[in-house]
Amino acid sequence: MSLLVGENMTGGYGGADILNDCTIAAEAGEISVIVGPNGAGKSTAMKAIFGMLTLKHGSVQIDGEDITGLPPQERVTRGMAFVPQTNNVFTTMTVEENLEMGAFVRRDDIRKTLEEVYELFPVLREKRRQPAGELSGGQRQQVAIGRALMTLPKVLMLDEPTAGVSPAVKDEIMFKIMEIVRTGVSILMVEQNARQALAIADTGYVLVHGRNLHTDGGTELLLDPEVRRSFLGD
Repeated sequence: MSLLVGENMTGGYGGADILNDCTIAAEAGEISVIVGPNGAGKSTAMKAIFGMLTLKHGSVQIDGEDITGLPPQERVTRGMAFVPQTNNVFTTMTVEENLEMGAFVRRDDIRKTLEEVYELFPVLREKRRQPAGELSGGQRQQVAIGRALMTLPKVLMLDEPTAGVSPAVKDEIMFKIMEIVRTGVSILMVEQNARQALAIADTGYVLVHGRNLHTDGGTELLLDPEVRRSFLGD
């Protein structure tokens, strides 16, 4: 049984279906990646799984519990954390205040988790008293991921985590994602850079028009001639 699964999801905005019988899952201790062309429904699938989109059909389960009707804040208490692509930090608050905001659902001592986030992202320790709005794009993304980790999620959902950052920072973020998985947190992410994302993925989902076109291991998809020709520019 998958740790998290959005099964046979159909839905969209304003009456138009963007997802069409789409199934996406995250397995325990693994990286699952959603790729596909622009407009394929990748981010919509993530929002549906996190409860930001009402499904016409389909369901979402975590740890075997049906959470289809729960709002996003309730899904956080079930072990989900979501980092949107944009507007994902509080710009006027310091780095440390942003991280502390991530622990809003907790009633225990957060200092150990805060230290773990600083160990994962050392630059955030250096800049912990700085307003997040003064940081570079890559550093802001680290703040957003760090804040999500403060909830102690079972599954960390990332929507385009490398969007708008330099190639060197993209590599660093991908490396950090692999480090996070090694701590036991599962990753479900949407990524425009399909080749780089599939290279670290245990499972990849290729969406087209809101449907599953290909589902396989990341390496297998990278080697698939049709995937290479249609989505990787080979």
